[in-house]
Amino acid sequence: MTPTLTSPPLPATSPAEKLMLAGVAGGLLALLLAWADADPGRRNTWFWLAIGLVSAGTLAWSWLKFGRHPAGVQQNNLWLRSSTGRGAVGWITGLVLTGFYVVLYWFSNGDNQGNFGLLSNLIHPLDSFSQWLRAKPADQWFLYGTFYTLAVLVMGGRALWKYRHSRYQVIRTLSVMFFQLGFSFLIPGLLQFFQKPEFYFNYFWPLHYQYLWPNDVHDLLKNGQALGVFMVFWGAVMSFVATPVLTYFYGKRWYCSWVCGCGGLAETAGDPYRQLSDKSRTAWRWEVRIVYTVLGLIIAITALLWVHFATGGALLGEVGNAAAKWYGFAIGSVFSGVIGVGFYPIMGSRVWCRFGCPMAAYLGLLQKHFSRFRISTNGAQCISCGNCSNVCEMGIDVQQYAQRGAPIIRASCVGCGMCSTACPRGVLNLENGPREGRYQASQLIHADSLRILS
Repeated sequence: MTPTLTSPPLPATSPAEKLMLAGVAGGLLALLLAWADADPGRRNTWFWLAIGLVSAGTLAWSWLKFGRHPAGVQQNNLWLRSSTGRGAVGWITGLVLTGFYVVLYWFSNGDNQGNFGLLSNLIHPLDSFSQWLRAKPADQWFLYGTFYTLAVLVMGGRALWKYRHSRYQVIRTLSVMFFQLGFSFLIPGLLQFFQKPEFYFNYFWPLHYQYLWPNDVHDLLKNGQALGVFMVFWGAVMSFVATPVLTYFYGKRWYCSWVCGCGGLAETAGDPYRQLSDKSRTAWRWEVRIVYTVLGLIIAITALLWVHFATGGALLGEVGNAAAKWYGFAIGSVFSGVIGVGFYPIMGSRVWCRFGCPMAAYLGLLQKHFSRFRISTNGAQCISCGNCSNVCEMGIDVQQYAQRGAPIIRASCVGCGMCSTACPRGVLNLENGPREGRYQASQLIHADSLRILS
């Protein structure tokens, strides 16, 4: 009889961990009850109970899972688990996330009478909080911002326990938590409280493409007065001056891994799925083709809109506006939201950053050709364990570079430092060194690039 190979059994989950996970499950059930309950009082009770159980349960489980064990990156049988190895739980999670984004974007528009369709019962429990922060009732976008920020903070707490041995990871996690809470949630809300234009100071063109579109620039200058002028100035300077300068010194990590809300969600809520990122050459080819096409599209659309504005619509008619609406639907909604987050449990946590983000493409060009940033490797110390490649959420097969001692200078690298953190031998090191010697072993890298793009 031919012997069959079977996977080793998963380690037993302790009773305390099971209790905390039961609390999280109870919170999700309470959220479902809040969504279904028509009684305002019970609905609010269910909603806030859900928030408390999910948050407290996740943080307590994180301490039990990581805080009580020796520090260090452990794979924890990720590929064997249904939730993190593309099993049934992962697929269900992906379907739920995707469904939420579909409902949010297309089936929850308000009717100016407090009706938000399928999300009404989840939005109204936030009315008091929204009145306190923004001086107006909650809407679907306030619900989304609240859930988004809560996910970054709670899962950021998990990341702090998990990577507490790495000073770089701790500070980086605290940074994305700070920018999400302050710059992406509280400050935009307070601006609305004082009847000023809603503005996100940590998002710039071409990621937040509308900030340099003529209609939005006109509205900011008209309605925001001195503050509006500063907002336009801030957006332009950050996009065209500060971004090249900061990327020259620090690579794209200063933004993608320390500031950006998309990257913040990927690094916290998406951390359990980072190993699912496709490392194949085929994926790399598609990444290059798609992300730079998106960057080219947003540059062309921005130029079209300014031509349209300058000529009063006489030269191009409605071509620019039509292109802007199409981009907002296909890229701004479907790609960045439905696919970018909904597909975390199936394709990894940086699908949007790899394949669709125009800001990542812009920063990547600067990083690859003009930056001092690189990840140096010491091939003599590499034991080919594969930890570095496994944790790379950007689809880079780091191990191949490490084995031959070649520096990693990739446009897609976001400098999260997880490869260095996961390496048991200290083979990888993030550097902002002088450009001299940056392309050591560049012949090997250039040859690989030619093969991939051919």
